[in-house]
Amino acid sequence: MSSYGSDSETPPAPAPEPEPAPAKKKREGKKLSDKQKADLTKHMDKMKKGGMSASEMKSHRMKIMSRMRNKGMTVGKAHRDISK
Repeated sequence: MSSYGSDSETPPAPAPEPEPAPAKKKREGKKLSDKQKADLTKHMDKMKKGGMSASEMKSHRMKIMSRMRNKGMTVGKAHRDISK
């Protein structure tokens, strides 16, 4: 006759503590210059007049900004790179 709380039974092992989440890396991209921002705004106005939807414009803008920051492309080069 064994009861759950008896001394002969070993208690369940405690659950292991979860590992702390790794520290997030801070983005080390370069900021766009005022000229680049103006060129991008002008380009996006052109795309809006061309009939691009809001969600397409957001995606297009993010892709161009990424290329401008990380690869140092101009708006025109970035647009051609996306349009391939």
